[in-house]
Amino acid sequence: MSGSTIIFYMLAALTLVSGVLAVTTRQIFRAAIFLLFSLIGIAGLYFWMQYDFIAAVQIVVYVGGITVLIIFSIFLTQQAGELLPKQKIGRQIFSALAVFCGFALTMLQLFQHSFKPTAGQPVLPIVANIGDRMLGVAEDGFALPFEVVSMLLLAALIGCIVIALRSKPATS
Repeated sequence: MSGSTIIFYMLAALTLVSGVLAVTTRQIFRAAIFLLFSLIGIAGLYFWMQYDFIAAVQIVVYVGGITVLIIFSIFLTQQAGELLPKQKIGRQIFSALAVFCGFALTMLQLFQHSFKPTAGQPVLPIVANIGDRMLGVAEDGFALPFEVVSMLLLAALIGCIVIALRSKPATS
């Protein structure tokens, strides 16, 4: 096994283990820290694939921006050491079913897609080419997926705010 393969497996393990721990822990601050390590693992995979610009964007936007925003919102709105309430079994089953359906849909799309070789030369991963591709509306452009990811990021921020809001105790 080569050193490159070992590095890949270490980064993949860091990403997967941190992702699972972020979802399963009941302490919200620890979940944010595990999310941070998962995003760093993804950036490491980008560096490993020699996509330096995408890795830098991953670190600056997600690791530096979003995770710090989540941590600050936790500190400003509630006690960081409080345990999240244990979820009801119905929600756990629904979540597992949603994950399974998402995984099945992804696998179905992968198996049905005919991966054709590209007709032209590969695109060099430089900033100008990445910008032309990401904001292009032609067949090889990624404007629509870029906007979908923006909406996903907005939904994640709204979810962060909802989670971080302090619930007011009932007074009687």
